[in-house]
Order: sequence, then C-alpha cells, then structure tokens
Amino acid sequence: MKLIVAITGSTGAIYGIRILETLKRLNVETHLVMSEWGQKCISMETEHSVDYVRSLATTVSSEKNMAASVSSGTHKTDGMIVSPCSMKTLSAIANGYDDTLVGRAADVTIKESRKLVLMVRETPLSAIHLENMLKLARLGIVILPPVTEFYTKPKSIDDIVNHGVGKCLDQFGLSHNLYSQWGSFQYDCQSSL
Repeated sequence: MKLIVAITGSTGAIYGIRILETLKRLNVETHLVMSEWGQKCISMETEHSVDYVRSLATTVSSEKNMAASVSSGTHKTDGMIVSPCSMKTLSAIANGYDDTLVGRAADVTIKESRKLVLMVRETPLSAIHLENMLKLARLGIVILPPVTEFYTKPKSIDDIVNHGVGKCLDQFGLSHNLYSQWGSFQYDCQSSL
C-alpha cells in the first residue's frame, strides 16, 4: 500500500505524526507533504521535531514542489490522508484551488477516484466550513474529524489520539490495535432510567 499523508496548519499535529508512526510500523509506503503552518504546529504542540516527522515517511516533498510525483495522476497511490486538515486546506480542496502541493495532491486523489480522508479540525463550525465539507462528502470524500469515543474509557491523550488515528486507518482496511472495537465490551444496559 502507498499513501500520501499531509499535515496542515490546524491544531492536532499529533494525529498526523501518529498516523506516520503507525504506517511505518505497518510497512506502508508514505509520501509526506507538510504545510508551513503544519510544520510550525509540530514544534508548538508536540515534543517532536520536524526532522523526526520527516524521518517517519518514505518520501517527503515540499508543499511548494508542484512537480513532485504526487502532483500527477500517473503516480499511483492508494489514497491520501490530510491530518490535521485546516479549514483553509478544506476550502482549497473543495474549490479545486491547487496553489500548494497539498491541494494539488488532494485534487489528483479526487480526479483519480482514490480514497481521500480529511481529519478536519475546527470548532465551532461555520456554515462555510459545513458547506465545504458537504460538497466534498457528496463526492465521496471521507470527512473524519478526530472525535473520540468514551466506551473504551480513555485514560490518556494517547488513547484519544490512537482512536482517531485508528478510525482513519480503518478507512483503508489497515489492521491495527490502536483501539478496541465496539462489541468487545460487555455492558449492563438494563439500568433503570
């Protein structure tokens, strides 16, 4: 399997990092593109360096390199993950505004009918955000905000991050042990209401 992973300038850089760490463990080939603000968020939000994040990918391209392999549909991939996906990036993708390699690679992913997963990060959502998401969802793009579940009783931020990353990897049929699936727990639902 070969996936494009983009990290853009929205809070939640750890999601993109954890995706790359997990894909590396699963021996999935990755092509990483980071926006300028995606790189800045790595150092602002995590203990990781941009160099560490680059080391997790098979290939890395600058967001300004519009001649990178992933800018062409003839370069075969199994899809793309944008994690986190800023509202600026969402808007660019929804409107075909390919001014960076992230936007161009997403556009190519859409036009080649490959799976695109956007881990959008913003709250509250404006009507503009929702309209852009709806436009893309109608095209078959997966809108996957990293919203945690509580049935596994997460005990740490890592548990919450792992759940979001696991849900993302589920979209590509990748086996992982990042979270426990529903049905693996026993609950007493007979409590009085």
